Amino acid sequence: MSLNRSEKEAVISDVTGLAAKAQTLVIAEYRGITVADMTKLRNNARSNGVSLSVLKNTLARRAVAGSSFEIVSDQMTGPLIYGFSEDAVAAAKVVAEFAKTNDKLVIRAGAYGGKALDVNGVKQLASIPSKEVLLAQLLGLMQSPISRTARVLSALAEQRGAGAAAEAAPAEAVAA
Repeated sequence: MSLNRSEKEAVISDVTGLAAKAQTLVIAEYRGITVADMTKLRNNARSNGVSLSVLKNTLARRAVAGSSFEIVSDQMTGPLIYGFSEDAVAAAKVVAEFAKTNDKLVIRAGAYGGKALDVNGVKQLASIPSKEVLLAQLLGLMQSPISRTARVLSALAEQRGAGAAAEAAPAEAVAA
């Protein structure tokens, strides 16, 4: 089913809006994926804040023209699914995780921060921990010196307490 001109303009404006908000774009070939698997991928993407779209490549090229994702427009050939995410790693993570379990989804390219990513670049981006995990790790690092100091002070207090009890015990034995 072909789109008329106004429908094409609507698609282009929607995708342009997604591209304006997004930090990351991941492009993957979906040839041969079942509808059930595609539905799982879309549900997972939606729950992670990733917008997945199957678009006509010419419309996608027009939509990303002038944006930081224009650098991957030469990769926009064949049956592709486009994943946009505001989170820097979410789109790469969702697509890469799905590609691990389904060999019919082939990561083609990606873009992040105005730079084109190849397949390995997308996989490396996907391996970066999420923002929440990184914040938890940072908090752990910040708390580590404080908790070590507290343990050392506690151990010193126990040693002094044990030393005082040991000194008191011989004095009681001499008095008896």
